[in-house]
Amino acid sequence: MRLDRKSELKLGIVGTGYVAQKRAAAIQKDPRAKLVAFTGNKPEKIQAFAKQYSADPFDSWSQLVANKDLDLVIVSSINCDRAAIVRAALEADKHVVAEYPLALNAREGRELIELARSKNKLLHIEHIELLGGLHRAIGRYLPEIGNVFSARYTTIAPKHPAPLNWTYHYQMYGFPLSAALSRIHRFTDLFGSVASIAAQSRFWEASSSGYYRACLCEAQLLFTSGLIANITYGKGDVFWQSCRDFEIRGDRGTLIFQADRGILIQSGANTEISLESRRGLLARDTIMVLDYLFDGLPLYVQPESSLYALEVAEAAELATKLGKTVNL
Repeated sequence: MRLDRKSELKLGIVGTGYVAQKRAAAIQKDPRAKLVAFTGNKPEKIQAFAKQYSADPFDSWSQLVANKDLDLVIVSSINCDRAAIVRAALEADKHVVAEYPLALNAREGRELIELARSKNKLLHIEHIELLGGLHRAIGRYLPEIGNVFSARYTTIAPKHPAPLNWTYHYQMYGFPLSAALSRIHRFTDLFGSVASIAAQSRFWEASSSGYYRACLCEAQLLFTSGLIANITYGKGDVFWQSCRDFEIRGDRGTLIFQADRGILIQSGANTEISLESRRGLLARDTIMVLDYLFDGLPLYVQPESSLYALEVAEAAELATKLGKTVNL
């Protein structure tokens, strides 16, 4: 799969939002690649994107992925469209970079991974939480706290007023723990396989059909190791204080992270933990993809690990519907 260093990788991007712009900026600085095409939904953003990144706008994602000049397609679309775009790009023999979740159900995600393998094409699913300072600090200090038996991860994002956009629409965004897959993926990356999951969710409906003003999801994961982990994810206009806390308890100490600060608590001593900045992670992810394609350097995440996290999230959604614990 390694590309010739003398060739220039030609890329297309589906999307013009924040993530797409960060990726376009990274590509613009790398001589190995050139952004030649993109597509979006909002005319004003399309015009600004074309001017800033000197790329040609396409009328639709289907036209973009069919372009024979493209080697790689970056999919930064809304969640409900992502699987269809990834499938079309792979069938058109393109390498693909996609944001998480790859699909809104695990069956389709599995099919896409198998398709990429059969085509001998890269399918990279971005999980920049693994590159960030929080995850790196947890990995560094986890051996200090011994056998881990309990963990808790809470993210609350107040929003006043709640936006009337796709991230607050159940069908377009998906089940929140699938859409915000990094909440589960952090745990499965650190602690392995899940034995069972219980979950609850609540939505505060908006006046427009399909949209909601706020959501709250809570899940309890029992890992095969015996670890019990609790995840709380909420956003919208019913919340009044933001929260980003991660707590891990072991038999020799506790790790507590709140926003950008961390502390290791052990008998007789507390150790402050400094976290690296979260800035530049999407650019780093983009460069790592180019390093993989041109130099064969390993990527930091495999699509199968993202798929497993999606399977756990799908089990959480089923648990909310059934009102009982689901075994994996």
